[in-house]
Amino acid sequence: MILQVLQIVAPVFFLAAGGFFWQRRGYAFDLEFVTRMSMQVATPCLIFSVLSTVQIDPELFQRIALASLAAYAAVSAAAALLVVAARLDRRAFLAPVIFGNTGNMGLPLALFAFGDVGLGYAMVVFAVMAVLSFTIGVWMVSGDATPTAALKQPIVYASILGAVFALAGWSLPEWAMSTIKLTGQMAIPLMLITLGVSIAKLTVKDAGAMALLSVVKLVVCGAAGLGAAWVFGLEATASGVLILQLIMPVAVTSYMLAARYDADPDRVAGLVVMSTLISVVAIPVALSVLL
Repeated sequence: MILQVLQIVAPVFFLAAGGFFWQRRGYAFDLEFVTRMSMQVATPCLIFSVLSTVQIDPELFQRIALASLAAYAAVSAAAALLVVAARLDRRAFLAPVIFGNTGNMGLPLALFAFGDVGLGYAMVVFAVMAVLSFTIGVWMVSGDATPTAALKQPIVYASILGAVFALAGWSLPEWAMSTIKLTGQMAIPLMLITLGVSIAKLTVKDAGAMALLSVVKLVVCGAAGLGAAWVFGLEATASGVLILQLIMPVAVTSYMLAARYDADPDRVAGLVVMSTLISVVAIPVALSVLL
């Protein structure tokens, strides 16, 4: 089991570490360009290519989506209570506690742990999170957001089209599908390397408090994922993927939003770094239970 877990997490952490040390050595890395390429081109292609071809029972597909919504609703309620009880800045910490790094880390881990079917399930959770994050999440940080924010994201349309193609049994011409798959294959390496580069750029502030908050987030999100999986009767693989996606560390995009809207970005950066470091231990432990 230890060897199996190490084989799953090693590619993820080594690629992220590669990006981290690349940045530390001072080599050129156009973070804005690579992030845009990943989120607007490669990741939508990956989502469509996986969702449109993976064999997911329509009823199970629906239950995973509903379980994801229920889990995020539970996490949101718990996070709101936590922020009030701990007297934390709502604009700075509410969204980061709710939404984790289901893209850069969650998708690769789901693929390596549960295979192509697991990646398909993870795409559903990721799509739900992305829509919530680009609407409610942005509103939490800025106080000003509309549903049009999510409608501007290619990953939303890729998720919808992928689901439609899968449920309807449609397919694209082979040359078109091969092009989309080839483009999508660069998404996961780009995500992980970019994660490492981004972490290397951040400065940790208030490390102790942020580490404690990261542990609390991990427990709350894990419990919410477990509860939602049980309520909606998800089978083992789907349950494992949902829980794994929910316990991902805080995404670097949380820091970017905090910086953009002046919502205590230094402490949010500390939360991103500490939650990512804790995940190095927490994720292998979680996988040893979920597998």
